[in-house]
Amino acid sequence: MSDWVRIFDTTLRDGEQAPGCTMTRDEKLEVAHQLARMGVDIVEAGFPASSSGDFEAVRAIALEVDGPVICGLARANAADIDRCWAAIEPSSRRRIHTFLATSDIHLQHKLRMSRSQVVRAVTDMVAHARTYCDDVEFSPEDAGRSDPAFLHEVLDAAVASGATTLNIPDTVGYVTPDEYSAMIAAIRARVPPHVVISTHCHDDLGLAVANSLAGVRAGARQIECTINGLGERAGNASLEECVMALHTRAAAFGVTTRIVTHELARASRLVSHCTGVRVPPNKAIVGANAFAHEAGIHQDGVLKHPLTYEIMRADTVGMETNPLVLGKHSGRHAFRTHIRDLGYELADDELARAFARFKEIADKKKIIEDRDIEAVITDMVRRPPATFELEHVQVSCGTRSIPTATVRLRCPGDVSRTESAQGTGPVDAVCQAVNKIVGDTGELVEFAVDAVTEGINAVGAVTIRVAGPGSRRPVYSGYGVDTDIIVAAASAYVAALNKLVYARDEPALATA
Repeated sequence: MSDWVRIFDTTLRDGEQAPGCTMTRDEKLEVAHQLARMGVDIVEAGFPASSSGDFEAVRAIALEVDGPVICGLARANAADIDRCWAAIEPSSRRRIHTFLATSDIHLQHKLRMSRSQVVRAVTDMVAHARTYCDDVEFSPEDAGRSDPAFLHEVLDAAVASGATTLNIPDTVGYVTPDEYSAMIAAIRARVPPHVVISTHCHDDLGLAVANSLAGVRAGARQIECTINGLGERAGNASLEECVMALHTRAAAFGVTTRIVTHELARASRLVSHCTGVRVPPNKAIVGANAFAHEAGIHQDGVLKHPLTYEIMRADTVGMETNPLVLGKHSGRHAFRTHIRDLGYELADDELARAFARFKEIADKKKIIEDRDIEAVITDMVRRPPATFELEHVQVSCGTRSIPTATVRLRCPGDVSRTESAQGTGPVDAVCQAVNKIVGDTGELVEFAVDAVTEGINAVGAVTIRVAGPGSRRPVYSGYGVDTDIIVAAASAYVAALNKLVYARDEPALATA
């Protein structure tokens, strides 16, 4: 395609900024590999200057992920841009994305800069970024509330200094589709044809996808978006919704994307597992009910012809459910071959752990499905650094007994510790026992249980979110999978605490 909409995924940067959505280096790397499999054009891997941990994650992605352009975010100052370049340099395709606010609200109350100072900073810093690479993106933060004349002046300065992409953020989700379309059209009319215009829309009024698509109609050829619509406050434009709108209505828009659409559902599940943010069942494209029909009239119509009530097929976005032939008698080679077909490449030690866990589940379930395998890989392999490791959990509870749990953890120094505790229920008792071992752990703020697959013997997935101690109270998520929900809960709680402990040893640098 000579003309297509580039998909710029910012799940690992803007998406991760959502409260409680922090991911470890290995989780970010796994998501980046999935984005590459999906055919994302640009991956914004992070904000390297924000912390040493984010720098290392961005650098690891630049070293290991092939295909997409690897992009890092930097404020419009030399130190940020230098740090960004150091992180993305190993990639064969790299981009520096720098930004500076242009609305009077931000200039007066946040930046305390004059308009002339902003123009000078943009001119100098875009030029500085161009000394490192030819692919430089500039964003005028809060463009949606900026004076149009000043916005155009800043964008002209950015282009003159070498910016090749101009991203127009509706940072606070304020504008309507008509307003956003007019803004993009005015910018498209004044900048050179080789400069790509990009959208970046937030969902505060529920208009992020609508605004992004309006921008495409007006000439934008890049959409900045996130898996599952994650992001600050109400989130960003949902990648899967933008992609499938352009795919399904290609004739109406006259342009589409290069995304491999059958990878969308897997990407959604992976990001949900890594962040602990559940996908609502009524979520468009990837929700559990997106292709479900309960009303008799709908069922009758779909059985006679799917197009009566379905505008796209479930397998187009990877929502098909195919039972595997794998079972408790399957060997390691068959297991490795199948997970490769699913798109996963595991090291030998990772494969051994995943295969052992697969065998445990196969002893309890007659039919093992792809979703079971993906849950095992996410739970057993893509875990945060294991400061504490669950070894044993036993619970006593019932209508006439006080819920009591005994938990054994492997602790730093390769020492096992066992504690017992009582609680208001079995999960609370487990958490109290873990707290006795780990110490000052903060507060459990969310507990959610999902069935990964169907049936009475379904694999259960538990997501737990923990608010850390202190005044900032950051939130950390954990994920656990087992046919025993209590074991899954214990595993999820320990995973969340490991993130909390790891974050204490990896403090974020000041970003003000």
